[in-house]
Amino acid sequence: MTDFERSLIESLIAIGGTVVVGVFVYNKWQEYRAKKSVERAFSSTHDDVLMTPGVEPAVAGSGRHEPSFDSDQEPVDGDVSRQDGDIDLPAQTDQQEGEGDADDFAAAPPKKLPIDDMVDCIVPIALAAHVRGDRILHASQTLSHVGNKPVHFVGLCEGAGWEAIQQGGVYVALHAGVQLANRSSMLNEIEYSELVGRLRHFCDEIDAEPDVPDMTEVMKAARALHQFVGQFDAKLSVNIQSNGAPWAINTLLQALERQGFDLRPDGRLVMPDGDGGVLFALSTNVTLAEDTSSRLTLLLDVPCVAPERDGYGAMISFAKVLASRLGGNVVDDTNQALSDAALQEIAKQVDDFCSEMQNAGVPAGSPRALRLFN
Repeated sequence: MTDFERSLIESLIAIGGTVVVGVFVYNKWQEYRAKKSVERAFSSTHDDVLMTPGVEPAVAGSGRHEPSFDSDQEPVDGDVSRQDGDIDLPAQTDQQEGEGDADDFAAAPPKKLPIDDMVDCIVPIALAAHVRGDRILHASQTLSHVGNKPVHFVGLCEGAGWEAIQQGGVYVALHAGVQLANRSSMLNEIEYSELVGRLRHFCDEIDAEPDVPDMTEVMKAARALHQFVGQFDAKLSVNIQSNGAPWAINTLLQALERQGFDLRPDGRLVMPDGDGGVLFALSTNVTLAEDTSSRLTLLLDVPCVAPERDGYGAMISFAKVLASRLGGNVVDDTNQALSDAALQEIAKQVDDFCSEMQNAGVPAGSPRALRLFN
């Protein structure tokens, strides 16, 4: 090998090494920029992200796409408010949880019951004699669900009215309740047959006899309730799209947690409502293994948030402030910027939607709604 060839090879190696170092430095610089952009967005010199009153930056962009609810909803086929052969269970309203007539509860305080004659198929159970709560709880240990539908028991306690089964209580009558439908499915014939079989075994253990409702009527009620759930199953989302470099995920997650978000085991970020529920959720739209994201999505589960909490208003306020801090636009799912007028129109539709739920006997955010839309 000549001196010229040796010199050429050494030069090429040096150039290659320089290129590799340059690419590495550039990537590190990009990561540093992504991290610093998020750190600057959440620095202490800014207003707090969480819906500071009066802070509503203008939404960038001139494009317009206005998502909306389908207001031409077909009526539910069947009465979901009551089933044929309803029992004399104290009526529960969502404004006064578990509060029934004075005659039902006598002098006992109102109680929240785990079964609801709108949500559950209720099976009356006649007892041969008074039964202690401990015995009922033991016998019902293997009957908490059929499929993905929860099963609950309530008992009539002398002097205390109907209540969830308690240890030490003594009961003169029982009712079992299985949920007829939820967001994912309705109670079907196989599940109902399983319930009846297991319920008979339970009754044998406590010397009781169930008064099992006719399967045809139960399936009719389940279909009507599932149709109702489908009619009111609504979720709304808005997105924040980066105008420049993507945001560093780790720094972003830490900042969002400092602003009040909870990071759930399944990777979801949720904003608590302060009372054990969720106002809205946030997704980074990437896996936890990714380093950056250029798009965030905020999601409101409309039937699961009470109107007085204003989940939609809180979500939009947060989206606007977050977009302003991070240098992004508030956009819809097709990447079209959402104007204030469009957002206000959607807010009106949310209000109308919640009014319809209220009139249907399932107020948004109520225990009844949370059971149906789980």
